[in-house]
Amino acid sequence: MFAYIVRRVVATIPVMAIVALFVFSLLYLAPGDPAAIIAGDQATPADVERIRASLGLDRPFLVRFGDWGWKVLNGDLGVSIFTNLPVTQMIKQRIEPTMSLMVLTLALSLSIAIPAGVLAAWKHGGWVDRLVMVMAVFGFSVPVFVVGYLMAYIFALQLDWFPVQGYTPIATGFLPWLQNLALPAVVLGGAFIALIARITRATMLEVLGQDYVRTAKAKGVGQRSVLMVHALKNAAVPIVTIVGIGFAALIGGAVVTESVFAIPGVGRLVVDAILRRDYPVIQGVVLMFSFVYVLVNLGVDLLYTVFDPRIRY
Repeated sequence: MFAYIVRRVVATIPVMAIVALFVFSLLYLAPGDPAAIIAGDQATPADVERIRASLGLDRPFLVRFGDWGWKVLNGDLGVSIFTNLPVTQMIKQRIEPTMSLMVLTLALSLSIAIPAGVLAAWKHGGWVDRLVMVMAVFGFSVPVFVVGYLMAYIFALQLDWFPVQGYTPIATGFLPWLQNLALPAVVLGGAFIALIARITRATMLEVLGQDYVRTAKAKGVGQRSVLMVHALKNAAVPIVTIVGIGFAALIGGAVVTESVFAIPGVGRLVVDAILRRDYPVIQGVVLMFSFVYVLVNLGVDLLYTVFDPRIRY
């Protein structure tokens, strides 16, 4: 087990190196001269050259990548072109709203989707199963920003149950924090809930048809034990896989959700940076999200061995 964990951790190193190379190349994959774009139409050639020198564009690519990679390893993601603040500091100022939104969304999604998928599989062909599938199709079909504006209009503007926008730090109080994030979490979790519920239902249907499940029922094992102990544990590997895959969509959806509800998180930060062509901030945020996603997939690989000890790569 320990050797397997070490192998999986070591395997993430080349993945992160490739991700870092791609993130660094964003500056050079963008069309046009980045220095001229940042300087603007009214800039003089001297201004363009000054920006090019500040970005290191006058040096060879591999030299720039090596310097940037070394700084990243030491926790230095560069300095914003427009605010002159360290990118690490800007991310730290915005990380709490984003992490709060994603953790709450993940907890909400898992607590709703897995029981709904299990129930749909148990009541296969009944009205409960059809209702869950209809809600899943609805969650997949409607864009996040449409659901966001609709729920903000109904529950915030018309019913006045939740704040329209903004964020309250959890240090201020748990209830105000929850009130600010409740609507965004429901909106962001809609497609995620639909995805997990459908996969859970399909996997549970397959597992419930296995011989060991029928044997457990024949021995008089209760329905709850059959579902939660025998079936769900053996269906956990595909569910954990889809949770890890869907985490990428959760990150992308957080950017849209933060824009709709004016949450001052990392998603809003990267949107503002893209609009201003603030490349160091874009690189820093994309690298951070990529690193988080790699860690999530590493956690998924390790969870495989918990639910199925036969798995060893």
